[in-house]
Amino acid sequence: MPTVRTNDIETYYERRGDGPPVVFVHGAIVDHSQWDPQLDALSDDYTTVAYDVRGHGRTGGSQRGRYSVDLFADDLGALLDALALDEVVLCGLSTGGCIAQVYAARHPERVAGLVLADTFAPDFLSLDERLQRSVLLRATVPPVRLVGYERVERAMVWLQERLSGEGVSGDYERIERIRETGPKMATDEFAKVIGAVAGFHRTEVRFPAIMAPTLVLYGEHEGPFMRRQARHLATEIGGATLRAVPGGGHASNLDNPDFFTDALRELLAEVYPAETAETAR
Repeated sequence: MPTVRTNDIETYYERRGDGPPVVFVHGAIVDHSQWDPQLDALSDDYTTVAYDVRGHGRTGGSQRGRYSVDLFADDLGALLDALALDEVVLCGLSTGGCIAQVYAARHPERVAGLVLADTFAPDFLSLDERLQRSVLLRATVPPVRLVGYERVERAMVWLQERLSGEGVSGDYERIERIRETGPKMATDEFAKVIGAVAGFHRTEVRFPAIMAPTLVLYGEHEGPFMRRQARHLATEIGGATLRAVPGGGHASNLDNPDFFTDALRELLAEVYPAETAETAR
């Protein structure tokens, strides 16, 4: 089982292929296998790396009493150092997108390209967003301690579908299958991860520092605040491209993997033109 020491934990990762590096950061309460469709499609031409964020999957938890997106970004930096990867394309979805934007803003010289999917910036753009991201997220922890996060999330998915329309959660059965095949998350780790996401508004991200070509993706069936945040991110990051993933919900890389991967390939061709031209011959 490949792991590297990142700060105070052993981080599990999967590395495939050879070529320019692309590093994938998964969303909360899943694991690296969320990116299997993209790794399968891209590993012939690129070095692809997907890892389990602290608290998740085979990386598992730690003794720290509290987590933050800043800590997750530090872990990402330690992973890239340990694997001797530089000038990477970072691709993060949901919480993974939060981690990727923090790292890209703080270490722009190490990021050759950036993909932010189904994610959000620290700032709240509306009252309902503040309630969803801060109050409602934290409110999930007590029932999770009683009945487990699987049941609580199913109830949340049902509620989101009623409030924002069918499709907002995308192909939720695929998320459930990921959880069935990976290690179960401890309840205390769930609480710390949720605390990190709910506290993201306290993190400073200097978007003008991000100089790499950036692609912002969002599922066309995403809820209103996520669509607003996608437009906000594309505006804040100079020159960013904004695209909707047809038929996508909150895990658009799984809901429409072909479109998502093709969009990622276009960015990779822009970032690594010489390597892409060589591959095409």
